[in-house]
Amino acid sequence: MEKHQIEHNNKTITFFIERKDVKNVNVNIKPDMTVVVSANNRVPIDFIEGLIRKKAPWILKNVKGFEKVQPERRSEREYVSGESFKYLGKQYRLGVYAVDQQKDEGVKYLRGYLHLYVKNLQDKIRKKNLLEQWLRHRAQIVFHEQLEKAYKKVGKYNIDKPEISIRTMKVRWGSALLDKQMIQLNSELIKAPKSCIEYVILHELIHFIHNNHSETFYTMLDVSMPDWEDRKRILDEEIVKEL
Repeated sequence: MEKHQIEHNNKTITFFIERKDVKNVNVNIKPDMTVVVSANNRVPIDFIEGLIRKKAPWILKNVKGFEKVQPERRSEREYVSGESFKYLGKQYRLGVYAVDQQKDEGVKYLRGYLHLYVKNLQDKIRKKNLLEQWLRHRAQIVFHEQLEKAYKKVGKYNIDKPEISIRTMKVRWGSALLDKQMIQLNSELIKAPKSCIEYVILHELIHFIHNNHSETFYTMLDVSMPDWEDRKRILDEEIVKEL
């Protein structure tokens, strides 16, 4: 993405331009306060800068709002018993246990705890990798479950069900890759409630029908999921604290 800056009332607004095949120029503010403009290759930078200047008061107001819910600086994870981790909208305590060399390492969810079994209790990198592998495995299962649920709401519009790709993303929860017939989802979404995951997937599915953020897009979103704004608020105000 292209990085640009403008000055407004003695304040610098930094924004990123994402060139994609869209009809309209869309300005979005991400939970980490990143300002992202999506526009096709034919839109000149002068027009985009003018739009940012026009929307500057709105941008600064929303950035300030996100500042209030930014995660506090936390100490580095040690992956020891008692630490708390977010999973599907709830906090779970970690229990770490040593296993014999002949036994398998791994993570299990049991009675409200995440149980991590590892051969070397001092190997923090190994413990971190085991937990992340388990979360990514769970993400594959949960995300596909929510895709099935969300697709039922829009399948009648004769769109093919896309594939799901999971990756770590810094500025968005999801992205519709129309040319690849794929939805990319942020791996961090596994920390959110299932209802929020369904909202993100539905949002991206509707882009396969309306590849923009037009009034028609939001009308379809309203009809398909009347409480989508509540779900988005949970993502932006609560789950972002865990990132």
